[in-house]
Amino acid sequence: MTDLQPSSGNRLSRRQREGRAYKLVLATGGLATIGVIGTVLAVLTPIDFLGLSLLALAGAAICGLILRRTISS
Repeated sequence: MTDLQPSSGNRLSRRQREGRAYKLVLATGGLATIGVIGTVLAVLTPIDFLGLSLLALAGAAICGLILRRTISS
């Protein structure tokens, strides 16, 4: 508490964090949907979407972690 100076200006504004969180929610939901549908198609049909679905699910997990970090700060 000895340094009461405001932090540097590299922090995002509330509006920027809100926009970032909104885009991350859309990306996470879209990638999760693609992952689940791809997995179901890979199991039920002879068309192999497993690689795409795993990649989409990994992307959804990464976006979810970034979203969690954005919301908590």
